[in-house]
Amino acid sequence: MTRDRFGLLDVGSNTIRLVIFEMDDYQGITELQNIKTPARLVQYLDTKNIMSEEGINVLITVLKSFTKIAESYKIKDLIAIATAAIRQSTNRDVIIARVKKEVDLELTILTEQKEAYFGNYAVRYTMDIPDGVSIDIGGGSTEVTYFKNKEIKEAHSFPFGTVSLQKQFFDEKKHNDKKAIKKARKWVNEQLKTLDWLENLSVPLIGIGGSARNYAEIYQRETDYPIAGIHEYQMFKDDLDETFDLLVKSSMEELGDLDGLSEDRRDIIIPAGIVFTELINVMEAKSFAISNRGLREGIILERLNQEYDDAYDLFGIKRQTVQRLFKQYDIRPISAHQRIILADRLIELIKDKGILDIKDEHLYLLHYGATLYYLSSYIEDDSKSQHTFYIISNTNLHGFNHSDRVRLALLASYKNRSLYKQYTSNFKGWYDKKELDVLLYLGSIIKFAEALSDSHVNFVHDMDLIETDDDNYELCVTYSGEAIAEEYRANRHKNHIERVLGKSLSITFQKELDESVQTEV
Repeated sequence: MTRDRFGLLDVGSNTIRLVIFEMDDYQGITELQNIKTPARLVQYLDTKNIMSEEGINVLITVLKSFTKIAESYKIKDLIAIATAAIRQSTNRDVIIARVKKEVDLELTILTEQKEAYFGNYAVRYTMDIPDGVSIDIGGGSTEVTYFKNKEIKEAHSFPFGTVSLQKQFFDEKKHNDKKAIKKARKWVNEQLKTLDWLENLSVPLIGIGGSARNYAEIYQRETDYPIAGIHEYQMFKDDLDETFDLLVKSSMEELGDLDGLSEDRRDIIIPAGIVFTELINVMEAKSFAISNRGLREGIILERLNQEYDDAYDLFGIKRQTVQRLFKQYDIRPISAHQRIILADRLIELIKDKGILDIKDEHLYLLHYGATLYYLSSYIEDDSKSQHTFYIISNTNLHGFNHSDRVRLALLASYKNRSLYKQYTSNFKGWYDKKELDVLLYLGSIIKFAEALSDSHVNFVHDMDLIETDDDNYELCVTYSGEAIAEEYRANRHKNHIERVLGKSLSITFQKELDESVQTEV
């Protein structure tokens, strides 16, 4: 089956980027290509905001190259958008006409409102944060958008960005000039405080774009962060300040050796940090979260939501992410469904005995973990636990912050306590002992549920947990068909449930009279 491909050319003030998206059979999108060049178009604007002939030629040259690349991907269509540098140009009509004539490309200039809208659209539809302020700082403009309960309340575009701030305050000065930093801080703070609705919001600040990603990546490298990925990564105010201070103390040569910092952002990373740190102070925000999805993804996601009913659900992000992983890794539906039913029944029985207190958030994780259990079996059966943990914990999963991503990985990969301890050893300080115990018990329950559905033909119909005379437990399993494999595996892995119960367990299998069996297709 041929899958639709879309190209998106993003003409920014700092970079020009081409992204090729491919849509799969269930409306998920994958980046097939993502290339950029640091054109720095905003630096070609003079005092009257007229873009020079040199700047226009740079634009034309890049667009010619990128459109040829896009054509080789046999895309359905190519969307070309321009933001602040072209938008602010007083000769923008001439630029658009030149692009049309010399590249045969329709270049659409996004308004400030649309630019803010699309970036925030991607945040709201790919992050499980109900209230927040998104900031997308480009080379020549900065968009801030406040949303509450996933609904946009306020939005504003400031006519300054990393390149224009560098030009305004650091031109012909060192990248970390103290007086320039102090002056820029004061000026940026004054601009931010013109928006009454920004002050004292105390909601997460969410960074979109390359500068925000670089701050997160630098901090991750400096702290030996144990997993990959940026989307929904969360820093705190002190972490952001610490990273900014590191950049200020570093020479330009030292910045070149700093892991996580893009070479083409060395001279503009401090202006970006000034905006981030001043905004987090004005807002009194405690955290700085990172979105790896922004303007370009927002445009594509809105398009998919217009073409397909509920392609991306604003309030069901985690559920849809799990569904897409389920389909992507070709997990057998009946097997997953049976694991969930049996795990639910085991939880119900254990809770009835007052043994385990499970919160709703953990119950959701139990369902998701049971759904994705051993999703990497196709790679190598003997190491499916290790591969599953690695894939889930190191994948940017929409709707899952990094703590939840690791929780899900622990449940979906659970094999035994030794491996569980090995996995969690890299995440010291992430979870307290009570949380680790609960996750261990939930993993044990999923593991045992899988043992009870070993044949993957739904032999087991029900269970009951009975306290025995010797103060232990008996699990009575009702089944139909031939549950020889299930009986063997359940007794072999009963130690997982005994760990949860804190007592010994005996298991009896009782056959139903009804011999009907639902087999898997």
